[in-house]
Amino acid sequence: MELTLPDLQEKLKAWDGCALSKNANAVLGEGNPNADVLFIGEAPGQREDELGRPFVGAAGKFLDELIESMGWKRAQVYISNVVKYRPPDNRDPTPEEKAECMPWLMLEIAIIKPKVIVPLGRHSLGHFYPKLSISTAHGNPHKLTDDVTVFPIYHPAAALHNGNLRQSLLDDFAKLKSFLESHGITPPTE
Repeated sequence: MELTLPDLQEKLKAWDGCALSKNANAVLGEGNPNADVLFIGEAPGQREDELGRPFVGAAGKFLDELIESMGWKRAQVYISNVVKYRPPDNRDPTPEEKAECMPWLMLEIAIIKPKVIVPLGRHSLGHFYPKLSISTAHGNPHKLTDDVTVFPIYHPAAALHNGNLRQSLLDDFAKLKSFLESHGITPPTE
């Protein structure tokens, strides 16, 4: 029997292999299970923890706008995080927390089989390319395998804290749109 995203959600809710699970709710990714494009953030924030959904706070609203700027909808992509539980006080996730939660993300990737993975920020980029800096890698495609390209972009929350990054995010999403179009990757019909 093949593992599905609903199966994975149930298994994650029952998992206690991460210390963060003692004080936070499990937040698996969501979206189109057959998505060609997968966005990966770092960890749930307060609003995500409350609702059990990724990217539903202020950064999530901005991410939705950015996705729509490409002519896509949130429901046409898949959105997840490296860490599946909110770190206390929205602190950065530790290397141990990222390592503990990484198998869950890898299972999501294996189920979805995206063509383009978009790490949002340094924490998710670091899994794929530990030596790359988000400030130099953002907005440029990096071939991961014959079938998968990694297209790093700043995390939307970074633009909420530093308004100067807003234009970089808009530019990078325009580059992502051009990349997708040049590779024949179009929004799925609903």
